[in-house]
Amino acid sequence: MKLVFGLGNPGREYRNTRHNVGFSVIDSYVGHVYFREKYSSLYYITNINGEKVVFVKPQTYMNDSGRAVMHFVNYYKLSPSDILVIHDDMDFDIGNFKLKKTGSSAGHNGIKSIIDNLGTEDFKRIRIGISKAPGDTVDYVLGNFEEGEIAEMSDVIEKLKLVLDDYFKMDFDSLMNKYN
Repeated sequence: MKLVFGLGNPGREYRNTRHNVGFSVIDSYVGHVYFREKYSSLYYITNINGEKVVFVKPQTYMNDSGRAVMHFVNYYKLSPSDILVIHDDMDFDIGNFKLKKTGSSAGHNGIKSIIDNLGTEDFKRIRIGISKAPGDTVDYVLGNFEEGEIAEMSDVIEKLKLVLDDYFKMDFDSLMNKYN
């Protein structure tokens, strides 16, 4: 079984913001499906390649994402190593992404919350580049993409659909070797 978390903020006003790329990847991957509500999250359960997969979009706001992640990990009695978290990252330019197996939050408050709640840094991630903030970080991550950036984000989201397809077929080390 796998848990896949896309990070973002709930509400229409945050829908197309840089901070919500995790939600965008999940929505693009699963298509128009019915998400149920549990543990302050929207979730969708399916089977991929004979394995149960739960896609989760925490509705706790970014800075408290760890609470929702912890509830699902505990409910399904899984190890943090069985989860994948998809999130924005200012350390990469728009159009780039990187797979990561473990590590610190690197200043990302959603990841920090997950680490604090799970008590470990050992969970898989897809870090999606949103570029550095030219000014105030909060305004930047909560802002919409510029016109020229929208096509680049659409392209990377399409690539990430292929990455997710492979994630459900390959071990993570092989996946990182293929895409990093």
